[in-house]
Amino acid sequence: MKVGKGSVVSVDYELHLGDGKVVDASAPGEPMAYIHGEGQIVPGLERALEGLSAGEAKQVVVAPQDGYGEHDARGVQEVPKNAFPADMQPAIGMELLAQGEDGEAVPFVVREVKPESIVIDLNHPLAGKTLHFAVTVREVRAATEEELEHGHVHGAGDAHEHDHHHE
Repeated sequence: MKVGKGSVVSVDYELHLGDGKVVDASAPGEPMAYIHGEGQIVPGLERALEGLSAGEAKQVVVAPQDGYGEHDARGVQEVPKNAFPADMQPAIGMELLAQGEDGEAVPFVVREVKPESIVIDLNHPLAGKTLHFAVTVREVRAATEEELEHGHVHGAGDAHEHDHHHE
């Protein structure tokens, strides 16, 4: 079976940003599984995997607009220091979570610490970066109806402890 819309694809991958230094990778023997065509991985990588079969390997270079997007200057904001918990010492490079208007988690990175304020960046840490993937397809199978309905892969050990709220 080839990788296509509605297939569950398991891949071993390594990611570097052009210098060969791996910044992310699947754990040995634990490939990352996703449903193809559901936008669960960056678009450039998803397109490159289309049509591959189990056992095939590929080097994929993904431009920022097909990865985590271009870096948006509007995502860099200055926040008063008192917006942070008093017992917290923000430091440059820290990746933290803020709470959005609807209670959703909003990740950001601390870019600068000033006496009265903190400069934060709401862009994805990999925004604006060219992504270099080394991928090997380990398994391709048809997604089950339940997986398609829930929008994610159910692993062998997934006994459904998580709550699904269906409207």
